[in-house]
Amino acid sequence: MSLSIGIVGLPNVGKSTLFNAITKKSVPAENYPFCTIDPSVGIVPVPDDRLEKLTELSHSAKKVPAVVEFVDIAGLVKGAAQGAGLGNAFLSHIRDVDAIAEVVRLFDDPDIIHVEVDADPLRDIGIINLELVLADLQSVTKRLSGLDRDRTKGDKKAEEEGRVLAKIKKALDAGLLARTVSLTPEERAITKNLNLLTEKPILYVLNKKSGGQNIDELNDVRWLHLQEFFDTTQAPSVFIDAVVENELKDVSQNEKASLRQELSASGDSTDELIRLGYEILGLITFFTTGEDETRGWTIPQGATAKEAGAAIHTDFRDKFIRAEVIAQEKLLEAGSFAAAREKGLVRTEGKEYIVADGDVIEFLHS
Repeated sequence: MSLSIGIVGLPNVGKSTLFNAITKKSVPAENYPFCTIDPSVGIVPVPDDRLEKLTELSHSAKKVPAVVEFVDIAGLVKGAAQGAGLGNAFLSHIRDVDAIAEVVRLFDDPDIIHVEVDADPLRDIGIINLELVLADLQSVTKRLSGLDRDRTKGDKKAEEEGRVLAKIKKALDAGLLARTVSLTPEERAITKNLNLLTEKPILYVLNKKSGGQNIDELNDVRWLHLQEFFDTTQAPSVFIDAVVENELKDVSQNEKASLRQELSASGDSTDELIRLGYEILGLITFFTTGEDETRGWTIPQGATAKEAGAAIHTDFRDKFIRAEVIAQEKLLEAGSFAAAREKGLVRTEGKEYIVADGDVIEFLHS
């Protein structure tokens, strides 16, 4: 499975440059608003050194990583929910993704246009999130109106949905994200068909500029306010220098370290972003390994062995007999599947076994 992460933000904050850096795929990234009109999509391998180690262990002819999908979505502006800029089309593009990577400019630079004149990360987050809230408020209000007839007839399902949506509307009216509303899993399922924007997990990407006037380094009131926001919301975030990462995208791994040092850049923040995006989507990786291939397979957290088998082939789900399972680190310690079996490290699990991240599995089916 491959779920998608939409890269969003105000115009001209580095979204397309970041997309290029992550995907090594060229899309327009010029210095003006609304450069990107149609969303671009890139399938990105999830960095995972466990795949490398298992490939070496098995002397595999090829390796296939787990992947996640990133979508470059053009910039939103204030009033997008009412159609300002190119807002309505882009809000629909956000509705199509499973999570949001919200790019926030973290540097001052008079030579790079900012639609709000100057950089203020918390204000910019507020603008984007408010547009998402307003779009959701329209969806919820419309749905509540549509439920009125069934609710007056005493339809219990309509009454329950109306009760849940009323709780969400109250939060949206207050400018809060739908994700902040405390709901049971059953209540959350009721809202699924609406595909609310603010129910999607959000990862904040703080875009810095090497050698620039970075707000965190200036440590002014804008940075203090942003820190308070993250302390309060506990929202995940990652620092990145999109321009540097884009310049390094085609450089060999051996050269990257020295170039990063020259550019005063830290470690590979694109890798960190990809991993964090994978995590907020609620995904984990299990592996199959052998002489032909070592592969990382993507499944949701909490997936059973039977469900994991379906990621490979429907026969592994429909004709499942058992799974031979070993944790990746234990297999590496043993040196081979044969040695691991001799030591009793390989477990036989049934179809209801909950797969753990990093499990190496061999499936047996009829």
